[in-house]
Amino acid sequence: MTLMETLTPTIRLPRLHPAQWQVARCPARFIVLITGRRFGKTLFGTASCVKRALQGQRVWWVAPSYKMAEVGWRGLKKLTRQIPGAAIRESERRVSFGGGGWVQVRSGDDPDSLRGEGLDYVVLDECAYMKSEVWMDVIRPALSDRKGGALFISTPAGRNWLWQLYQRGLDQTQTEWRSFHFITADNPYIDEAEIAAAREQLPERVFRQEYLAEFLEDTGVVFRGVEAAATAPWETTLVDHDGHRLVLGVDWGRAHDFTVLSLLCATCHQQLALDRFNRVDYAFQVQRLLTLIERWGGAGNIEICAEANAMGEPLVEQLQRIGLAVYPFVTTMQSKPPLIESLALALERGELAILADPVQIGELQAYTMILNKITGRPTYGAPEGMHDDTVVALALAWHKALASTAGVANLTYATEYRIGDSDY
Repeated sequence: MTLMETLTPTIRLPRLHPAQWQVARCPARFIVLITGRRFGKTLFGTASCVKRALQGQRVWWVAPSYKMAEVGWRGLKKLTRQIPGAAIRESERRVSFGGGGWVQVRSGDDPDSLRGEGLDYVVLDECAYMKSEVWMDVIRPALSDRKGGALFISTPAGRNWLWQLYQRGLDQTQTEWRSFHFITADNPYIDEAEIAAAREQLPERVFRQEYLAEFLEDTGVVFRGVEAAATAPWETTLVDHDGHRLVLGVDWGRAHDFTVLSLLCATCHQQLALDRFNRVDYAFQVQRLLTLIERWGGAGNIEICAEANAMGEPLVEQLQRIGLAVYPFVTTMQSKPPLIESLALALERGELAILADPVQIGELQAYTMILNKITGRPTYGAPEGMHDDTVVALALAWHKALASTAGVANLTYATEYRIGDSDY
């Protein structure tokens, strides 16, 4: 029986496109559906939940967090409001039907809170970002007494536990399992020009994971095309950039780290100067910064983007008090990825010419990304025993180069894309 045949003619479900129908016809008990963004996996998952619940089954929709669960809940309400007799309980995020079936939206952030329920069917939404315990320790046992099934829907997030389940579904000897892989372009309702634009605007790794749905290695080199970008002339002067907008990125040194000043021309996208030093007191660091600024036209000619973490905050305030245009940048787990990925995109696409400084080249080439297997978020930094000060200073300068003179960032993309968006 097909999805549409189980529903009364008065109920309007979203029309499935051909790739979704391939999955809908699959008889496997456990289905792993890996897709690119905007494929329509949320729409397909909510429709699957409603189909099962109308057949009298006990159904869960499980998301990585309470906030992300709202995506599935909105989709379920949109479908079930059309069904006569459906009882929507907002406080419980649960819909019950006249035949005894029901579907409830739950959060997987605390696996122990999911214990105790016997289930017929579960959709695990964006499960690449869940703890493996949600499936292994809680959901799988809950399906045993009723011999229930599960649908795993997600974009990839490295080669974690979901990747292992995906491999199982590719094994033809695993009769209960089946895996499907679709890219964003497999959704016929997505404009091809939009996908082409994303390919142009995103770093290769991001596009491959989010649009091509590739399971990438959990670690990797961040910056490509570094040597090809090292073409900025050393002998350039202020006269060569008369009337141009100049920006300075500042990464303050701590203990054995280095303070780095990285000056860019935001008009012609060239690195103009690089100063790297350590083992000096803060007063000397400020004086060295002021000397560089004077060499390039004075305080009124340069916008500064400086790290404001820890001791950076009082240094930024000191520079602001003496009249410098300093814009603080607080580095967090949320702010660092777009900062680094924007620089990676610029170097990858040849949009920024940098100085062929051997330390800077070495730090850029060694800079790595490690993907958190639970959250799916990237962590960027230098390998153990190395520094990344020139990388951070350059990234701060490029961030300011892309920003308006008012200091509001105008990055070409953001990294809060990877979790929880609706596929409607």
